[in-house]
Amino acid sequence: VVQLNGLHKANTSLSGKASGLASALSQQQQDAASKLAAQSKISTDALAQVTLLNQQILALRQQLDSIAAALKISEAKDVSSQAVIADLGRRLNLALARKVQELAQYRSEFFGRLRKLLGNRSDISIVGDRFVFQSEVLFAQGSATLSPSATDTLNTLAATLLQIAKEIPTDIHWILRVDGNTDATPIHTAQFPSNWELSTARAVAVTKYLISRGVPPDRLAPAGFGQFYPIDPANTPQAYQRNRRIEFKLTER
Repeated sequence: VVQLNGLHKANTSLSGKASGLASALSQQQQDAASKLAAQSKISTDALAQVTLLNQQILALRQQLDSIAAALKISEAKDVSSQAVIADLGRRLNLALARKVQELAQYRSEFFGRLRKLLGNRSDISIVGDRFVFQSEVLFAQGSATLSPSATDTLNTLAATLLQIAKEIPTDIHWILRVDGNTDATPIHTAQFPSNWELSTARAVAVTKYLISRGVPPDRLAPAGFGQFYPIDPANTPQAYQRNRRIEFKLTER
């Protein structure tokens, strides 16, 4: 009996331990299931974020591809445009060069005819692309009024210019520049406070006379340069005489 009671006690003790173990195991299983569910949720959220990031990256790459394609097209158009512009510039330069060359031919012919008509005079010369009249041919010293002897010379110039003008094509926009120049001797009068006024007044006087002889006003451009553009820098009477002059230049407008 004693032995049987001992066995019952042992059985009860073991049953209690077994129950405790079962309870502990059940708790552990529940904890493990909770952790697994939490990890599963985290994995699901992470997967969703990764999916979203992949979609954003894909969209960004598509935008970059579109931008790259647009840039490529733009660069191609730019290269094409530059080629067109360069070609237009080349053609324009050639056209301008032809017009300049044509005008140079008419200028040479104008000067040649004028030289032949005026004769070999020491007070009228060609300097570069200009026909140069010494001021004494046209004006008295310190005056901007044309002298009586100037009219014959200017009549010849106007008639020659009008003849040449008929031959110049209408698409060549030419003018005859009339430039007044003085020597370095300063002038201070009520009419001419400085050499600027004297040189300009002389250029205007010649221009008005040419207009009276039929030269269109829009083909003439008077200008006064005072003493600032001498053709002879020496301080001698001969140099001063050369620097007092009216220059005619057939040029582009």
